[in-house]
Amino acid sequence: MATQDCKDYKLGMNQQKLSSDPGTNCGAGVFPASAAETGAPQKELGVGSDLALPRRFLRMCRRNLRRPKVAESSGLELTGAGLLTATLALRGLLRRQVLARDESYVGILLPPSIGSVLANAALTLDRRIAVNLNYTVTSEVINAGIAQCGIRRVLTSRRLLERFPLKIDAELIYVEEIKQRIHWSDKLIASAATWLLPAVVLERLLGLTAVRPNDVATIIFTSGSTGVPKGAMLTHANIGSNLEAFNELLRLKATDSVLGVLPLFHSFGYTVTLWTALTLDASAVYHYSPLEARQIGALCRKHRCTILIATPTFLRAYLRRCEPEDFQSLEVIFAGAEKLTPELAAAFEQKFGVLPVEGYGTTELSPVVSGNRPPSRDDTPGKSGNRIGTIGPPIAGVEVKVVDLQSGAELPRGEQGMLLVRGPNVMKGYLKRPDLTAEVMRDGWYVTGDLATIDADNYIRITGRISRFSKIGGEMVPHLRVEAALREVLKLDEQELHLAVTALPDATRGERLVVLHTGLAISPAEICKGMIASGVPALWVPSQDSFRQVGAIPLLGTGKLDLARLKEIAAAAFASKKN
Repeated sequence: MATQDCKDYKLGMNQQKLSSDPGTNCGAGVFPASAAETGAPQKELGVGSDLALPRRFLRMCRRNLRRPKVAESSGLELTGAGLLTATLALRGLLRRQVLARDESYVGILLPPSIGSVLANAALTLDRRIAVNLNYTVTSEVINAGIAQCGIRRVLTSRRLLERFPLKIDAELIYVEEIKQRIHWSDKLIASAATWLLPAVVLERLLGLTAVRPNDVATIIFTSGSTGVPKGAMLTHANIGSNLEAFNELLRLKATDSVLGVLPLFHSFGYTVTLWTALTLDASAVYHYSPLEARQIGALCRKHRCTILIATPTFLRAYLRRCEPEDFQSLEVIFAGAEKLTPELAAAFEQKFGVLPVEGYGTTELSPVVSGNRPPSRDDTPGKSGNRIGTIGPPIAGVEVKVVDLQSGAELPRGEQGMLLVRGPNVMKGYLKRPDLTAEVMRDGWYVTGDLATIDADNYIRITGRISRFSKIGGEMVPHLRVEAALREVLKLDEQELHLAVTALPDATRGERLVVLHTGLAISPAEICKGMIASGVPALWVPSQDSFRQVGAIPLLGTGKLDLARLKEIAAAAFASKKN
């Protein structure tokens, strides 16, 4: 995409220019009270303002003092006033009894819940950097992140550590005990501040006017799907600009309720399901595990949720286990983190009456880069804002282009190349790793590692990922397309993850394709014959001895394929005696 075309696109979406330089002031303005009262679509967040996340949070709560704002599956619910009061009380206790004055980074090891919402809000309100840690990985990986940030204390719960027996190299602060330590006087003072102090006065008392848009708001560790997680430094401006654009894309209303199932250590969960509720008038309902489909269906039905943010892996579980009436209230299903197949989208629409739309993002981009507009929020006359098979056009304020893999030259529309992104959502960099930051930044553009094409209407189609290609006999072989060919021959259900392709070193051709699977209906010989018969290039067809059965295909806590673990399992399987 040419730069000028991107700027024209931004102007058309926002009707005012957003800076494409990382760290630009992209704060929120104040919504009129009538938006919350009437349920009308929220106005754009005031591009160019300098309000950081905690100031947006205070003003949101003041607009919604008596309206429900957050709830969870335990039955606990808080209004805007209750949310702000609890946050101020927790902030006061942490500041007075738990955290040192110079303690900048604080870990959070909690599932999606009101407890994790309050922990993130209280730390941000105290001008500290909340670091949500991934409890689905090993202790070694968690502790590597703790060491990177210099974290001394981690807020967690005994219940979570019973389920995930982790050994953490930091002092553990249990939320169950903190709750008991909050005195009635803390609650009284917090309640008085919530109801009586104007937001501008409270901001000054808390020192929030000193927070700058380019200050780091959080550290989100990358998924680790291809290696050791890196700490992406996301600023208040990064998160704020993404909220603005996401608000515009989904045309959020004050009557919207987001079903929050994504973990907050995932950038999609952190920005969209956490800070949407903390800075916009929409409410959110949380459940601690995105895999408990029946509980999630019941929660959606009880609270009449209108928006579900999930990954395709989680949608497959809901498709199998939820009833149509569970999701009857849903108007928007926005999927990201992995490819949404047309088959899954169609099956979901047939059962639940709402078509999931696909978006795209990365941790380093706060995270949303692009998205299709859901049919229920699309009033564009004459054409649809959703193109199945694409990840949509770039969100407001974001520029994208594809470049040649070798020369780095920008390619014409329709040609495949490396996808680059520039805009206010681009991270500040990797924590303490300027070398790794330099590897992914090119003249202000973030290099995604994904291959893509961009059509004449700015819609992006992801065609592959560099890490999911093998160079065999001098040619690039795409793992995703090999997997698609295998599924077609085996007539596999798109809703189930039965197999995955990876590569191992090969002495003669550089690499060889190998297939891990959970069981095959026909023999590898028949599969190979079927692939050849369907026109698949011979170079793409794994050899008959390159298939191994495993108990399960490895996934990350976010539902994405764990590419690093996949390769480890493959190496071990093919190093052992052939089966």
